[in-house]
Amino acid sequence: MDRTTPNPISVALVDDHTLFREGLREILESFGGMDVVGEAGDSGSAIALVEDTEPDVVLLDVEIPGDEVTETVARIRKLSPETRIIILSMYDGPQLLTRLLAAGIRGYLHKSVHRDELIAAVRSVYEDQSRLVLAVSRSSLAHVEAPTGGVLSDKEVEVLQLAAQALSNGQIARRLGLAEATVKRHMRNIFLKLNAVSRIDAVNKALAGSLILPQTRGDGD
Repeated sequence: MDRTTPNPISVALVDDHTLFREGLREILESFGGMDVVGEAGDSGSAIALVEDTEPDVVLLDVEIPGDEVTETVARIRKLSPETRIIILSMYDGPQLLTRLLAAGIRGYLHKSVHRDELIAAVRSVYEDQSRLVLAVSRSSLAHVEAPTGGVLSDKEVEVLQLAAQALSNGQIARRLGLAEATVKRHMRNIFLKLNAVSRIDAVNKALAGSLILPQTRGDGD
């Protein structure tokens, strides 16, 4: 049976163990319909790879050298919002899993999964952007807390990132080329999704969930 597809799924591999990356590449390419567009062994190289290739899927090890994994996830999502991120790890503690789900990953697989499960996960998150694939221990899954509210849209992330710099709605509107009323609407949606009672509360919750990156206060307009 021909398992190839007209448009191969582009996949980037991020793991600090070369042998493991080589094994992943062999598995993915042996099943057909997938194109490994590059490999990286640390967070900095991973960001550069995503910026250069904008892959459909990133398979990301949770313990690569460099930035903390939730920051790497946030930077990838900012650079390439359409890229689906699947975490690969030997560890699946509920606190980390909760933080990564809040950061916007589409899958979390323990490295003990079978190759068929890996292939199915990649295809699943590629074909359905709302699909979440988890292969973790029952104890971890039982204690995972779902992200508060809903995942912020890309524009809501942009608005909140500027709000974190203490910019007013008017300043944010000018930065993003939006009407001030549109910014206010985005802020209302952010408050609802994060169950926040103030701008500071929204920013703090977004930072805690790695939905936005830490920023120094802006100079304003």
